Amino acid sequence: MPLTGPLAFLDDELAALRAQGVYRWPRRLTGEQAPVCVYDGRRVINLCSNNYLGLANDPRLKAAARTAIDEYGVGSGAVRTIAGNLAIHEQVEARLAAFKHTEAALLYQSGFTANAGTVSAILGRGDVVVSDELNHASIIDGCRLSGAERKIFPHRDVDAARRALADAREGASGPRKVLLITDGVFSMDGDVAPLPALVAAAEEFGAIMMVDDAHASGVMGAAGRGTVDHFGLHGRVHIQVGTLSKAWACLGGYVAGSRTLIEFLMQRARPLLFSTSHPPSVAATALAALDRIEADPGLIERLWDNTRFFRAGLARLGFDTGASETPITPIMIGDEAKAMRFSDRLFEEGVFALGIAYPTVPRGRARVRTIVTAGHTRAQLSEALDVCGRVGREMGVVG
Repeated sequence: MPLTGPLAFLDDELAALRAQGVYRWPRRLTGEQAPVCVYDGRRVINLCSNNYLGLANDPRLKAAARTAIDEYGVGSGAVRTIAGNLAIHEQVEARLAAFKHTEAALLYQSGFTANAGTVSAILGRGDVVVSDELNHASIIDGCRLSGAERKIFPHRDVDAARRALADAREGASGPRKVLLITDGVFSMDGDVAPLPALVAAAEEFGAIMMVDDAHASGVMGAAGRGTVDHFGLHGRVHIQVGTLSKAWACLGGYVAGSRTLIEFLMQRARPLLFSTSHPPSVAATALAALDRIEADPGLIERLWDNTRFFRAGLARLGFDTGASETPITPIMIGDEAKAMRFSDRLFEEGVFALGIAYPTVPRGRARVRTIVTAGHTRAQLSEALDVCGRVGREMGVVG
């Protein structure tokens, strides 16, 4: 039924999205998150999941969650600073700090709150943030919430970042903080930040350096420690953000850095002060995932073998995969409605790969994003490539 009153404009907005061919509603998963699973009643090869290492159904992770429920119950009961600080939360943080080679780490309820809550806590009005134009929405929102001046540099453009840092320093009317922030791996294009050059620029201009490694956690660096480890930059990045919701197959985010940083965030980060902490089963799952990842480097090797195989197959078929260097491999389409139709046709033929359009990506840069995992078999990936090629030729995406 159409709305009346002050929210009536929402019907018009939704009608416009439908007319543009970009209206989307989440598909329903029935059963386990797996390389082949059932969405909307259709069995499909899943190329949408961030379950990079295939741990979402690992029996050791499931057992850890069940044990934690028996020991702690199903909920933490409160925010951490009131009554929701569990021993198992502190165990996870100690393990993450050791894993990331930092003094300390702090759990957040999500990767989104880790970015937004940290940026908005350490910066304020009069400060400056220098940010890559394709940084994640959680970084953008954190910058807005902080009230700091925003200087956005073109994607991966180190010279532009340096100019922004120089301008931030020269334009200061008094002491102010300057933050240089970037994704480690960019979630829509799958490319990697030029981190060594950005770190050097931050050091030159005396800026705080922060990296969001959500899509590098469990994917890049030794045992999946992220881009800081991949580039050998330990001790030179002040704030590292990671996630537990992708390769770790559970939920949450974290910040790793100095003990002083972590103590300050515990006092001032609003998501920690005003939102209930992780259920104990989630914390236990994170510990089990870390055990699994550190014990079996073959998981990450399989992920990268599958990534290289699938990307090479797309290239042979004639698809444009942009600048991807990671398991995130976009099939660039351009036109938004066409990208959505391409995604829908793939689904009809048994491959689930999501169409991505504005505002998630810039206008004219619509794509179908694919992600392979360590759990995919070569037969599944070969079948997915066959479907992509057939539908691509049908729709004129490839010749």
